[in-house]
Amino acid sequence: MAPIKQALVRKTAQMTFDPKAFRQALGCFPTGVAVVTACGEAADIGITVNSFTSVSLDPPLVMWCIDRRSDRFNGFVKADRFTISILGTKHQEVSSRLARQGEHSLEDIELVKTDSGPPALADSLAVFECEPHAVHEGGDHAILVGRVTRFFRQDAGEPLVFFRGKYGALASG
Repeated sequence: MAPIKQALVRKTAQMTFDPKAFRQALGCFPTGVAVVTACGEAADIGITVNSFTSVSLDPPLVMWCIDRRSDRFNGFVKADRFTISILGTKHQEVSSRLARQGEHSLEDIELVKTDSGPPALADSLAVFECEPHAVHEGGDHAILVGRVTRFFRQDAGEPLVFFRGKYGALASG
């Protein structure tokens, strides 16, 4: 057996499940960053996610996950529409703000109006306007699947990336 395989087998066999170490291991997978917005009862709300992914082309479905303990959980699960904005490197400050617990106000964030209701972040690399399609159990998270009703993308801009707990960008070229 190759030395690296032996080390992994030994390490895995001796290890008890450590949630912090698990989270750090998941952080080794670089992800894009998005902000999901919805119309709230008093004001529009937003949340930063890195769990966005495509699900299906026909019908056009996308998904993202939200922690059940989030103070924004009910607002998004009960929303009749939501908008997903794919962030560029210029959105790092907004992303950090909307990632914090209790920071869901879109006040003082540059937004653009959408046809479906929930606003999109200005200058996003792509925007997906969605209606709820399904909500699935996902442990301490819920998996929200949205049917895309409209979308937009721009050809310029560098994506905001999250890797090992830090923001970054893809190397050009």
